[in-house]
Amino acid sequence: MIEKMSFVTLAGPKAQIDYLVNNYLSKHDIHLENALTEFGSTEQFTTFTEENPFKAALNKSHELLQLVKSPEKVKYEEINVIDAEKFLDKIEDDLLDVRTRISELKEDIQKLETDYATLAPFKTLNYTLKRIYDMDFFKYRFGKIPRVGFDKFESYLDPDINAIFIPTLSETEYVYGVFFAPTDYFEDVEKDFKNIHFDEIVIPKKYKGFPNDECLNIAGKIDEIKEQIHSKESEIDEIIEKHKTKLVSSIRRIETAYANFDVRKLSAVTRDSGVTFQVLCGWMTTKEARKLRKETDNDVNVVCIVSDDVDDHKTKPPTKLKNFKLIKPFEMFVRMYGLPAYNEFDPTLFLTITYAFIFGIMFGDLGQGLCLVIGGAILYKVKKMDLAGIVCAAGIFSCIFGTLFGSFFGFEFESVIHPLNSMITLPFLGKINVVLVAAFIFGSFVILSTMILNIVNAIKQKNLGKALFGPNAVTGFIFYASIIAVIALYMTGNPLPGTALLIVMFALPLLLIFLEEPLKNILQKKKPIEDSPGIFAATAFFELFDYLITYLSNALSFLRIGVFAISHAAMMQVVMTLAGAANGGKANILVVIIGNVIVLGMEGLVVGIQVLRLEYYEIFGRFYEGSGREFVPYRKRNKS
Repeated sequence: MIEKMSFVTLAGPKAQIDYLVNNYLSKHDIHLENALTEFGSTEQFTTFTEENPFKAALNKSHELLQLVKSPEKVKYEEINVIDAEKFLDKIEDDLLDVRTRISELKEDIQKLETDYATLAPFKTLNYTLKRIYDMDFFKYRFGKIPRVGFDKFESYLDPDINAIFIPTLSETEYVYGVFFAPTDYFEDVEKDFKNIHFDEIVIPKKYKGFPNDECLNIAGKIDEIKEQIHSKESEIDEIIEKHKTKLVSSIRRIETAYANFDVRKLSAVTRDSGVTFQVLCGWMTTKEARKLRKETDNDVNVVCIVSDDVDDHKTKPPTKLKNFKLIKPFEMFVRMYGLPAYNEFDPTLFLTITYAFIFGIMFGDLGQGLCLVIGGAILYKVKKMDLAGIVCAAGIFSCIFGTLFGSFFGFEFESVIHPLNSMITLPFLGKINVVLVAAFIFGSFVILSTMILNIVNAIKQKNLGKALFGPNAVTGFIFYASIIAVIALYMTGNPLPGTALLIVMFALPLLLIFLEEPLKNILQKKKPIEDSPGIFAATAFFELFDYLITYLSNALSFLRIGVFAISHAAMMQVVMTLAGAANGGKANILVVIIGNVIVLGMEGLVVGIQVLRLEYYEIFGRFYEGSGREFVPYRKRNKS
């Protein structure tokens, strides 16, 4: 059901908008609208132009909130917005020195890691770097040579070259090493090495020991610095944990102040030269609106006006659904299609009944139904999943029809009806499965019910033309009900109505459906149709023909209910045959379990989707538009 709405207008001095928001809007569910749009007068009203002063504080708050563990468990303390801003600045200052030191330490690690990467390829060099630096008659170069060039090392260099190359690492695409040459020949040797693309690597002079030892020392220093960083990060955690309650309270207060200030964007401000007033307006449930008006009666700073005439306002009321707990999960399917408009019928209860009923017929098995009930109930209880609640409800009807069909995990017992074997003989059709006949009758009943709901919707919307004329209006109901009645009389061997009655039952409703558009225009006092009579007649004829085809296709579409019921019974019969239980044999329990799991998972999913398709295309399409907008209270938006 859709909760009744009232339009609420709140007015007070501009300077006290925070007082109004904190004392009233934050305590009551109100869907705010743009007040300037509602009043439509720019001569008497204007809007707030100030920029939100809490934007910077809000960004800072969100950064600090990332440091708090489980902020949702913190119990808030009352704090004013000025103190909250000061406290956040203090925490930020306390953390700044620690963060600066952490940044410096990370830079030190980065430098050490660079040095390590420089020295690492030369770990195998069995000379101290100091001995190499201190040579008097030789010069050296550390570096790397592409492997391709190194493989041709001897052919590129003069055999009598005055140099020694000591490789230290050759497992990569480069060969790392160091070459030595006498000082007098060094320039020529260096040219030769450049010809084979020798790339020099400069070793920092501060490292003087064996390269491997220096690498170990660097790794040790990196570990020490990481410990220091960890210690500093612990300091941050200690600061946050020590002030956790006040910090979270300050953050929430800033968030509230930011949201409260943004309410100004939806308010209208008077242009009077005296005291400037601000006006807020929006939709509330009638019950909540009366509570608010009662609370503001004695408040001299606030004027509250409640209007129950929803048609007297420029904005349409939002939709707030209120259904019983048992059917509330099915609101998910309604929202997927579209929320009902405020003046529209809420289809949640109808969808709940038809969805669960149809699912039960198509998936009738007592044992598998119990699995759906238990599994859905547990998930709904633990995870609060709407889909799990739907599965649980559908499972109940699976149990009911499983009992009627005599099936328990595929094992058959005495039943009222069996989907595979129960047959009936009908005139013209001959022998036909009872389940298919029942599906057709059920589908016809549902179609007639949706026509009634469409008429109810039209009356609620004060649209008499929609209620009277059309394929889903009174004319369509009479025509379709007449067809079903004639079919029922023919199948049961009873005499059909006389010619005059048939004309009233068939011809007259079809004529009225044919003239649907001009008749609606007459009732709504609109101009007659602009098309020529010939174009109108041709268009109306093809639309009428399309309606007749739709009547037939809709009725046949419901036959899938019976088809799936028969299919499910057949699949379980196959499972039992594979398990060796046919003709009274002893069943292989493992095969029975595997077969039931496959059927439960595969067919259960397919049936669930098929039922939803029936709901959306064959049922909702006849009476439901789903053009409503959701009721989003300020409190919920503020919390988000």
